[in-house]
Amino acid sequence: MKLQVIYCNHQTARLDVRERLAFTSDDQLAEAYTQFRGSFPGSEAVVLSTCNRVELYTAQDDEGGAPGHVELAEFFSRFHGIPIEEFFGDLLTHNGPDAVRHLFRVCSSIDSMVLGEPQIVSQVKNAYRRSEENQACGPLTNALFQGAIRVSKRVRSETRLAEGRVSIASVAVGEFARGIFDRFDDKTVLVIGAGEMAEETLRYLQDDGVREVLVINRDPQRAEVLAREWGGSGYGMEQLHDLLGRADVVVSATGADQPIVDAEMFRRARKGNSDQPVFVLDLGAPRDISPDVAEIDDNVFLYDVDDLQATCERNRKLRSREIERALGIIDEESDRFMQEVYHRATGPIVKRLREQWLEVSEQELERLRTKLGHLEEEDMGQVEQTIQRIVNKLLHPPLETLRNEAREGTPHGLLEALRRLFHIHD
Repeated sequence: MKLQVIYCNHQTARLDVRERLAFTSDDQLAEAYTQFRGSFPGSEAVVLSTCNRVELYTAQDDEGGAPGHVELAEFFSRFHGIPIEEFFGDLLTHNGPDAVRHLFRVCSSIDSMVLGEPQIVSQVKNAYRRSEENQACGPLTNALFQGAIRVSKRVRSETRLAEGRVSIASVAVGEFARGIFDRFDDKTVLVIGAGEMAEETLRYLQDDGVREVLVINRDPQRAEVLAREWGGSGYGMEQLHDLLGRADVVVSATGADQPIVDAEMFRRARKGNSDQPVFVLDLGAPRDISPDVAEIDDNVFLYDVDDLQATCERNRKLRSREIERALGIIDEESDRFMQEVYHRATGPIVKRLREQWLEVSEQELERLRTKLGHLEEEDMGQVEQTIQRIVNKLLHPPLETLRNEAREGTPHGLLEALRRLFHIHD
């Protein structure tokens, strides 16, 4: 069995690398799964793509035929049309127990930019659901992702990681927007996009009493539904230019595969009010706002997800004790998961080996009964017990070694050796 993850995240790769490797739509993801199955038909796969990470989890019973780091990097290269040398050094790989531990950390928000943020759990669930919809998952990835969700619940209930500012939106509003504006009750907020991240940002801004909420989305009805919840107005994308000029705060979180606001558009929209500060928060990956928007004038304050990292790291250090408690839970659950997986993998081999030797011992006992018919029943019983003890003693060393290696997560070679030595067939 081979279980692995190949990934890049906000700690290992710049935003411009992550956005080039991201999977930004359901259609694109469906095509990726189709191509993956064509390249690696024996492998299960789950893609997790968010603003902070791009991760591909794979699992396969047959370790010898499973794709490795280079093969998976080449898959990214082919699918996105990016030369492999432009991102290969940004991709990391974990195998076996380390891959399990990595997903458990991700789902428990230990690896998140904002420690304790709750959105990652729903993102992990959605990633697995999309894999199911595209017939790309299987028993190993099912067990892995169900385990990750279970561990995240335990971490959330047994630690205090979820206290305080635990979302990118809360950090952005609390640390950056308040550094620009001392009040929000006289501000107009424009939200581009109507997803979970947009709603989360609106929640924090509404708590600060924003004056007016404007929501833009490709689907005007979705924009109106979200805006209505916060006492605002919803619009279609054709109103983007006009509404940009009215906003004091702009928050963008769409699934676009390229910037929807460039410097020229923003400059035209701000014509006549360039002396007023505007806070722009780009939560898209790929980015929704072209980086050169920040250079229009000194009153444009543009932040993207990577700009939040230093603040989030400071908050992380303040909760180091809770992190240690969470890591202890994750290590414990990772070990338990691997033991269960390898027990399932070794169980059939152990059962078949015992059955095979039992068949041999029964055949020999039957031969002895025929030749030694003069023996009393009690004497024959002693012979049977002796043969059974010999079988158990002969089986004990290989099976004990197999159990030990299963606990350590490295039984693959021994399993294959036992199959070949004793002609065990599945």
